[in-house]
Amino acid sequence: MDVGSLCAALVKIRSENPPGDTTDIAHYVQGFLDEIGIRTTLVPSPGGRTSVVSQKQCHPLLLCGHLDTVPALPEGWRHPPFSGDIVDGYVWGRGATDMKGGCAAIMWALHTLCEEGGEPCADVLFVADEETSGTYGVVPVLERGLISACDCLLAEPTPDRYASIGQKGLCRLDLHFKGDPCHGSLYPAQGVSAIMEAYSLLTFLEEVHTRRYAPPAFLEKVIKESSAVLEAIFGIAHAEEVLTQVMYNPGTIKGGEKANVVAQHCDLSLDIRLPWGCDPAALIKDIELRANRATVTTSAIAAPSLTPPDAPVVQTTLAAIERVCGAPATPFVQWAASDARHLRAAGFSVVEYGPGEISTLHAVGERVSLASLENATAVYCNVIRAYSDAP
Repeated sequence: MDVGSLCAALVKIRSENPPGDTTDIAHYVQGFLDEIGIRTTLVPSPGGRTSVVSQKQCHPLLLCGHLDTVPALPEGWRHPPFSGDIVDGYVWGRGATDMKGGCAAIMWALHTLCEEGGEPCADVLFVADEETSGTYGVVPVLERGLISACDCLLAEPTPDRYASIGQKGLCRLDLHFKGDPCHGSLYPAQGVSAIMEAYSLLTFLEEVHTRRYAPPAFLEKVIKESSAVLEAIFGIAHAEEVLTQVMYNPGTIKGGEKANVVAQHCDLSLDIRLPWGCDPAALIKDIELRANRATVTTSAIAAPSLTPPDAPVVQTTLAAIERVCGAPATPFVQWAASDARHLRAAGFSVVEYGPGEISTLHAVGERVSLASLENATAVYCNVIRAYSDAP
């Protein structure tokens, strides 16, 4: 076995979220680690959402990944989404990039170091339920005190020579609008449409999106460099706006009863990403004031998070990347979210670095290159060795 075949084996074990059952893959991970002498405990949560954690935390470094993936429909894939095919230098399938490739690289790095002799200077955490909210993954692990705050390397996919030190904030809202129904032929002279109330809020969010927020001065250079990364990956013009403005997505909307009835009900689910300088509580208050005919429920909220660029785990990881890649490594900040927000809130110093083809993340044709897996494994080995050598 090598890191590519290990990644393929993980891809073949379905762990879509929803529904979120990670029992089979958690048992596989535990069995692999047990064979190399690393003892772990399974942490069950409702719905088969099973995480894997070191039996007792005794090291200054935590290696972390998530076992769940987003769902995949079979249509449009060159290789079936749960085949784990290794073709043309890639492992193909759902989760190959996000983030079974990262989990495989952690596991293979530990295997490599165990074969060298001695105990790797790192603990592990593989969680369920990252792809929804963490409610049944990292959150209960933290609440039960199964891990203690330390330096953390999170194996989320990143570009080869970049380590993520921060992420935009996150707000997920569910809004239930109520209207005043009447005969459709009288609207808008009479009645209040719940659908149009929802539309009015979306118009307001278009205005919010144009607002500019000033990041801390020391982040300005990092954001400029991160914008170049974002533009290179996705081909987005003016990518800096993604990192400095509020981004919003009306993920689902459902309303109305009949074409000739002014809508009495409309439900809207929003995913909002917040830049540095934007206060989540203040934005939610503005939304509640604007959507005064709606009940607003917050399902997730997190301010932008950051690990200082000079933090030891950041500098150690950057040095390891440079050693493996033979070129300078750079810190950057992300436009999306991960379990890093929960870990930072609990006092962990978190950096993200992992293998993957980011443009295929959550997409048809998701894949990870064998070269990326091998590089990430080597980086993790170097980081772990650095912590082993630290006084």
